[in-house]
Amino acid sequence: MSEKTRKRIDFHVHLSLYTYHKPWVTEWMSRQHPEGYEAFIRRYSDPGAFEELLSAEGIDYACILAELSYVTTGVCTNKQVREFCAGRKRLIPFCDLNPHLYTDLGAELHRKVETEGFRGIKLYPTYQHYYLNDTRMYPLYRAAEDLGIPVLIHTGSSVFAGSRMKYGDPLHLDDVAGDFPSLNLVMAHAGRGFWYDRAFFLSKLHANLYMEISGLPPAKLTTYFPEFARNTDKIIFGSDWPAVPSLSGNMKAIGELPISCEGAANILGGNAARILGL
Repeated sequence: MSEKTRKRIDFHVHLSLYTYHKPWVTEWMSRQHPEGYEAFIRRYSDPGAFEELLSAEGIDYACILAELSYVTTGVCTNKQVREFCAGRKRLIPFCDLNPHLYTDLGAELHRKVETEGFRGIKLYPTYQHYYLNDTRMYPLYRAAEDLGIPVLIHTGSSVFAGSRMKYGDPLHLDDVAGDFPSLNLVMAHAGRGFWYDRAFFLSKLHANLYMEISGLPPAKLTTYFPEFARNTDKIIFGSDWPAVPSLSGNMKAIGELPISCEGAANILGGNAARILGL
């Protein structure tokens, strides 16, 4: 069995226990876990317990995401993610740099990667209120391109109070992908809700732009993307855990879609492994 076939990677995982969540986020998350939500998040706030969960769910690696969305959803600090992943090869830390909090985004990203060991960055424009093609973001993109790390970006809708969906339009990444052709850009949620067609078209147009399908029901993927089977080399699995508790269930459902075995392997780990350098 090839390395690409063997690897199973979840590209979109949040910590179960943030520094704080906004009340509306806690209420929404509790509805996803109708029994024992508090016990669930506290159990998996331990990285050892979380690695045991990954083993049980058949996942080899997970990208763990920081979030600095003070106004809309909550805060999971870069320090929390760094400490959670420390010494654990299966856990891949992604930092967050909110452009409202940092004046030199490029230099800060270099510090996060070269000094603190982060291996990717997650951006939250819908929650932090900025356009992805704003030139103030360009030093960050240039640094990520130089460092060879992927940039994961929230695209599409959100149900949380204070979010602004106009910032989640994947069309803004047309500029970024063209201006930074060696930078791997990953559209989390693949334009969810409004812009499935844009996300799909842009991923076909730009060699460095990928779709990530966290938060999307696997059974609906071929409805949202009628030519889904033709784009399996540009699609990446993500769960959005803990909002989606069953990781193996979603992976199994993707494997049952009308796509080739090679295409399923690409989605479930091969594409992610390539851009993460695993």
